[in-house]
Amino acid sequence: MHRHRSSQSRGSRIRLLLASLLVLGAGALLTATPAAGQGGLPPPPAADSVPAVSGQVNLRGTVGIPRGGLRNNISGVGGGLHGYIGGWIGRRPLLVGLDLGILNYGRTTDQVPFSRTVGPRVPVEVSTNNNVVETHLSLRLQPRTGRFRPYVEGLAGFKYLFTRTTVGDDDFGNDEVGDDIAGSTNYDDFALSGGAGAGIDVRVYQQREPGKTLRAVDVHLGVQYLLGQEAEYLAEGDLTDENENGQLDRSELDVRRSRTTFLQPQFGVTFRLADTD
Repeated sequence: MHRHRSSQSRGSRIRLLLASLLVLGAGALLTATPAAGQGGLPPPPAADSVPAVSGQVNLRGTVGIPRGGLRNNISGVGGGLHGYIGGWIGRRPLLVGLDLGILNYGRTTDQVPFSRTVGPRVPVEVSTNNNVVETHLSLRLQPRTGRFRPYVEGLAGFKYLFTRTTVGDDDFGNDEVGDDIAGSTNYDDFALSGGAGAGIDVRVYQQREPGKTLRAVDVHLGVQYLLGQEAEYLAEGDLTDENENGQLDRSELDVRRSRTTFLQPQFGVTFRLADTD
């Protein structure tokens, strides 16, 4: 992997990441700390009047629509999976969570001989995938109860962009998936990331029996707009050793550079969880 970056650019990225994490952490602490002089406020509701929902887990499919300079370098849209796990702060309608996901924005597959000696008698499948891993801290404002629970959230974290090639068995129509024989990461880079999201969870199932960890199941509809700093990445396409020196030199790679911003419509399911202590 080859990169050309100044120490000033790296320093600014680190400062931006630290600042984003501090903002999220400070917001969580401020909302979790009881305000001074609230002795005159009405007492919190009785424990049995509020369901003991302590957190939620979300799984969803994502469409990754490139924006800005990224749109000029990536043809079409990407797709992938995201997961979220978060917990409420006290009885406030505020969750702190971790949002993880992976998007694939390009894939090429070829059937080639296993070696020059063996020839076409033992073919293998060579696949190259262009991916983005997204890792973000989330601060979300959302009601704890109700059938319809809209939300807004702020996110801060990073994106890891990488292109990886794997060599696997070719089963020629067999139902079984071939095992990977070898693999290599051809190019990768990081970019700081942050943005906002909004959506709604609609309850489709509620647990009536007390003492169960799963309290409710919701259908999830949402969207995220995640700004990303500049990074280098490979566009979808074949990787060819043009000078036949046995390795992929930078001059042989179609390296692109731009900001890494995605608009991400999402659909999935949310599981509301409760303590059973």
